[in-house]
Amino acid sequence: MARRYFGTDGVRGVAGEPPLTPEFVLRLGQAAGAYFSAHARQPVVLIGKDTRESGDMLEAALAAGLLSQGVRVEHLGVLPTPGVAYLTRALGAAAGVVISASHNPYRDNGIKFFGPGGTKLPDEAELEIEALLEREFSTARVGTVNDHKEAERLYIDHLVAKGPSLEGLRVAMDTANGATYRVGPRVFQRLGAEVFAVYTTPDGRNINRGCGSTHPEALQRIVKEGDFDLGVAFDGDGDRVILVDRQGRLASGDHVLYINALVRRARGVVATVMSNMGLEVKLREAGIPLYRTKVGDRYVYEKLVETGLTLGGEQSGHVLFLDHAATGDGVLTALLTLEALLEDGRGLEAWVDALPMYPQVLVNVRVADKHRVVQHPALAEAVRRAEAGLEGGRVNVRPSGTEPLVRVMVEGPTEAAVRRVVAELERVVRELDAQA
Repeated sequence: MARRYFGTDGVRGVAGEPPLTPEFVLRLGQAAGAYFSAHARQPVVLIGKDTRESGDMLEAALAAGLLSQGVRVEHLGVLPTPGVAYLTRALGAAAGVVISASHNPYRDNGIKFFGPGGTKLPDEAELEIEALLEREFSTARVGTVNDHKEAERLYIDHLVAKGPSLEGLRVAMDTANGATYRVGPRVFQRLGAEVFAVYTTPDGRNINRGCGSTHPEALQRIVKEGDFDLGVAFDGDGDRVILVDRQGRLASGDHVLYINALVRRARGVVATVMSNMGLEVKLREAGIPLYRTKVGDRYVYEKLVETGLTLGGEQSGHVLFLDHAATGDGVLTALLTLEALLEDGRGLEAWVDALPMYPQVLVNVRVADKHRVVQHPALAEAVRRAEAGLEGGRVNVRPSGTEPLVRVMVEGPTEAAVRRVVAELERVVRELDAQA
């Protein structure tokens, strides 16, 4: 059965427009409340959010729905997504909810659920909640609500306990005007680092705007010109991190996986189809197998569990260390990677040099119906021709899980060849969209 509202990362959309209207979110809260009440006695649900101006509206509607089904609601306030996941497990809650659209612009928002172990709800649970949306709800049971005053402190204490000493380290940090704007600097400072933090003044509308892990250009200049040891850029909800070396060069999630795989002697690594071929080649040389999945951290997580491995992630900087946390955590990933760098004794720049990347171009094409375009036989034939013309290259065309986009990724031996193929596939996508 196909999911109607839940995508690869919760229910997403433009805040105030279907499906993220207050009326729908109220019903979603009722459906989720009915589900959790059927699976736990006197369930407690934690709610956290990022810094978007629409967060309060959606939080109020969702909480009202949950309360109407007898659920106890604990408001965590602004907290990174992994912080909500951690506290859901640590406090023994029936579920956790994050109101965030991650790296998307401020007008977007989303609602993502975690189960009692701090992991994302399985597809079966989301389908059951969607089915419950069709029923009428009794409001005979009324829950209670509380503001959890210690949520941020508990999460910071957890991260500090996981991190190495950072004494003497000069770190530039970009918190994307998002959920890590307090947590990130405080954690690094408590571990002894000298921190220069930017984009730490959220106003509800500036989250991810020209900053964060998707726009690290300012941070790159700051690191290089300010002679910092490295830079750290988080995304809006704090589950991703991108690093910057002394020379101002980016170290993506692929670099993070490579560093930790070699230093921590991983038995294998899980990555998505978007990870660069350079990572696969270098891991193979080190005798470490790479397993690829569809794009999405839930698929990385499932493959890690299936293979019994603990290290996996995405090129975007969403990395999982299942021996430390049940979900991706940008601050934790930065700390564990710094720990690996300190153990190895070389700076980040040496690892950037050690992992040559194949030329890769990703183009996002906005379309009216992403699924119709991606499933069209003409696009499949264009992809087949493109792959045949790329010697040792890769082509990946897929619908975005969160936006009305078709993502075209091409990787190959030369940048000229890659850009030629991307241009041709982009043309095909636009033509098919125009035929709708």
